[in-house]
Amino acid sequence: MSQQPIQSDALGELRVQIDALDKQLLSLLNQRAEVAEQVGEIKRAEGSPFFRPDRVAQVIDKITQANPGPLKNPHVAAIWREIMSACLALEAPQRVAVLGPQGTFCEQAAIEFFGSAANLIYCANFDEVFHATAAGTAQYGVVGMENSTEGVVARSLDLFLRSPVHVVGEVSLLVRHNLLRQTNSLDGIEVVMAHPQALAQCQVWLSQHLPNAERRAVSSNAEGARLAATHPAWAGLASERAAGQFGLHIVHHAIQDEAYNRTRFAIISLPQTLATPPASGKDCTSLVVSVPNRPGAVHDLLVPLKNNGVSMTRFESRPAKSGQWEYYFYIDIQGHISQPHVAAALQELQGLCAFYKVLGSYPVSE
Repeated sequence: MSQQPIQSDALGELRVQIDALDKQLLSLLNQRAEVAEQVGEIKRAEGSPFFRPDRVAQVIDKITQANPGPLKNPHVAAIWREIMSACLALEAPQRVAVLGPQGTFCEQAAIEFFGSAANLIYCANFDEVFHATAAGTAQYGVVGMENSTEGVVARSLDLFLRSPVHVVGEVSLLVRHNLLRQTNSLDGIEVVMAHPQALAQCQVWLSQHLPNAERRAVSSNAEGARLAATHPAWAGLASERAAGQFGLHIVHHAIQDEAYNRTRFAIISLPQTLATPPASGKDCTSLVVSVPNRPGAVHDLLVPLKNNGVSMTRFESRPAKSGQWEYYFYIDIQGHISQPHVAAALQELQGLCAFYKVLGSYPVSE
């Protein structure tokens, strides 16, 4: 019994130390914020972009390399991203268009890239995200590109064709779909609502556990969660964040058919908002092309890449909707457009194409 006061005294002393350190941290953070405001004034006078993802990456890389522990590097990176996001909000809040409502994985990807201080603009679909970004309502947009289970998000690829935006970054997000409902039970579920890709990613589990429930496609997983909150016989597939947002029970966690289920989100902007980021050493260049309808034309597309030692990481076809059985080809290659071997390959490739558009050259997500 005599040990209890000693332990309590020790705990009290440690808490006093933590309180003192917290005050020091707050003072230093505010000093950093004051310097950031000065940086913002210079950027405003020069007309240079406020948000520089390459600069954010450089700062976080330096901090994590200098980290002596015991904090783990991923946690340090997350802390510094939020610090930089809060400071950037003092310089100029960044308007970012995402798929809504609140609680979508698209929103989560935006927060992971921009930090929680970004001013998020919620859109009903990816068409609105592209439109808001192209019109300047938002400085940036976040759109789904592909899923490791179900493949590409076809609508996003189609929207890139005629939009003036380009890709300046990406986020690869581990996606876990949870079954959400007003009550914590599978009994009496008549409808399961989610984005079409989420329904497809959970089809095995749904067939085994809710074979008679209607699967209803909606604009986003968070919209499915919002609707599930309005009817006792409805359920949604969405994130834990959405469950908290709409006051729903998580009836079952992580019901996606593939445990390692990732979705790749593209960060888009107008070139005048943010130019192509400089090469980082781990980059991807995305483009869309079409070729004349002749024998061997698709094979010829690959030759410039092979001749210049450029690796292709994705090759997708989409109908041109011309009624002539013509196709656009979406290609991802390793490397940055500023690298000589990549530039040489693309110049040679462009000469073979009836249509050619670089969608972006940007750092890949870790």
